[in-house]
Amino acid sequence: MNENKPPSQQPMEEQGSSRLEQLELELLLEGLYRMYGYDYRNYVRNSVARRVKLRLGAERLPTITALLDRVLHDPATAQRLMQDFSIPVTEMFRDPLFFYAFRTKVIPQLRRLPEVRIWHAGCSSGEEVYSMAILLEEEGLLSKTKIYATDINETMLERARTGAFPLNRMQAYTTNYIRSGGMREFSSYYDSDQVHAHFNPELIQHALFVHHNLVTDRSFNEFHVIVCRNVMIYFDLELQSRVHDLFYESLAPSGILALGSKESLMLSQHRQNYRELDGSQKIYQTRK
Repeated sequence: MNENKPPSQQPMEEQGSSRLEQLELELLLEGLYRMYGYDYRNYVRNSVARRVKLRLGAERLPTITALLDRVLHDPATAQRLMQDFSIPVTEMFRDPLFFYAFRTKVIPQLRRLPEVRIWHAGCSSGEEVYSMAILLEEEGLLSKTKIYATDINETMLERARTGAFPLNRMQAYTTNYIRSGGMREFSSYYDSDQVHAHFNPELIQHALFVHHNLVTDRSFNEFHVIVCRNVMIYFDLELQSRVHDLFYESLAPSGILALGSKESLMLSQHRQNYRELDGSQKIYQTRK
């Protein structure tokens, strides 16, 4: 604190600084959108601001305006910032009770279909996609299922395509698998070296990992299942509503929508057009 300034002036100066940073942040996000086509303008601001400040430190820049200048003139800096915005928090059979509910309540309905199309939106590095493939294999449905796994982060998609995950995570993943109702030895699905577990490529022979931006891109197929878990918690209310419109438009009649534990249908104008298949695990089915 500057002792030469009256205390009464401090809050006003702090407010001015806060407003300036908000303006700088808005200009940064607008610049990213106009220059590179990536739209983060409707992401939760507190989350975005935290990551921007971390990038400022990493780039050794004094202000957000300085970061904007570098982002506009250096695509590599822009890419690093966008990597910061992508939050790959995932694991295999994450929330085991969700996968158990999927196995017991969704799988019986999918058995009736001649073919199954599943969209994993915001798939990150692919752990949940491989989890779903294992579940489908055990239920005898993998051969008739096409999985579309999408994300905005190409680095994460490339990692997902390799099917290699840290070996030191396998013990936790095995516990999740068992709790989810797994039927076999989890280790039978992968080979290991000293660092990674390499999952059987046959698990994803019917999977396609492709770039898709939930903010700006439209529907690209009709799906029997859409899985989007713990992605929309980073979106503001307007963007969540828009993504719900996209999902409802993309679901086949009696299609299944699976959300994360902290997400809900309350922001969807289509919420009356769903019924709860398992409310505790946020699994819903369209009435259309």
